[in-house]
Amino acid sequence: MRRMLFSFVLFLVVILLANVVPEALAVSKPTSTTLKKVRAAGTVSCGVDTEEPEWTLADAHGNHSALDSDICKAVAVAVLGADAKATIKYFRDEASSLAALKSGAIDLLATASVNFRNDNGSFSFARPIFYDFQGFLVDKSSGITSPKDFAGKKVCFLTGTEIEAQVNNYMEREKINFLRAPFSEEGEMEAALVTGNCAAITADVSQLAYERIAFKHLAPKYVIMPDVVANDPLAPAVRADDPQWRAIIDWTMQALIQAEELGVTQSNVKEMRKSDDIVIRRLLGAHRGWGQFLGLDDEWAGRAIEAVGNYGELFGRDLGSGSAMKLDRGVNNLRNHGGLMFSDPIR
Repeated sequence: MRRMLFSFVLFLVVILLANVVPEALAVSKPTSTTLKKVRAAGTVSCGVDTEEPEWTLADAHGNHSALDSDICKAVAVAVLGADAKATIKYFRDEASSLAALKSGAIDLLATASVNFRNDNGSFSFARPIFYDFQGFLVDKSSGITSPKDFAGKKVCFLTGTEIEAQVNNYMEREKINFLRAPFSEEGEMEAALVTGNCAAITADVSQLAYERIAFKHLAPKYVIMPDVVANDPLAPAVRADDPQWRAIIDWTMQALIQAEELGVTQSNVKEMRKSDDIVIRRLLGAHRGWGQFLGLDDEWAGRAIEAVGNYGELFGRDLGSGSAMKLDRGVNNLRNHGGLMFSDPIR
């Protein structure tokens, strides 16, 4: 009888712990110094790269400031409330924006290249929010459908850059005997492609899409090939000495991706809060107590989604079919659609 009573009490305890709000399970953690600073200032100071090629040849990305600005906005409303505004500071290249982040002049750099050089102990990255990669821009009418078709043909690139080294390595690895066409000025390189003096331009696809805009009415004639010369992912960056702030930024990005996975959109957040799906309820704060693990309230993710939309809406508007860049989703699609995007579980 005593054993049965003990088993019954243990059963009740297990049921209670399974249904209790997560406050009872929370682990005390230090308050982020950056979060304190942001709340005191009433704004998130957020860096955005404009990636001006005439300013520096060091960066391979195109101007993705629309995406960066939306990332800044999502973080601001998640942390400070629905009416919050980010204070955006623009930089001409990645080097100067990372220097500003390191010095404390900004709280967050919306996107930076995740690579060996940048991951040097000074910075910490959230999950990649855009998988950029080096590819090729070609004329649709050229008949080129594979990098193998570049044998004996000129491929344009900006000289003295990582792009040059990577395309040389790629062509050597693939045993493609192409003709190198180095340029020091972007406009001249674009003209060489349009006039047929080059079979292709190689750069990161965000840069190729940005260059294609300059072709104006001729832009629809040119297509970015899906072949990957080298990977160059972009992710939000913070200083490495504040892990809680990094977690806030990372989970804000994850929330936008999970929203797309679950069918939560910018317009249906309020309705979806009524869902019986426990995953949706945790994401949108209907199941209470989860925001505290980040030092935020429970509606942080819902506010971010309402402000900028889910990841698919964000990509389409800023980089994809709804933007001037017209980039295909490709590897930036959800994992169940053949891409690399998926979210970690909130549990």
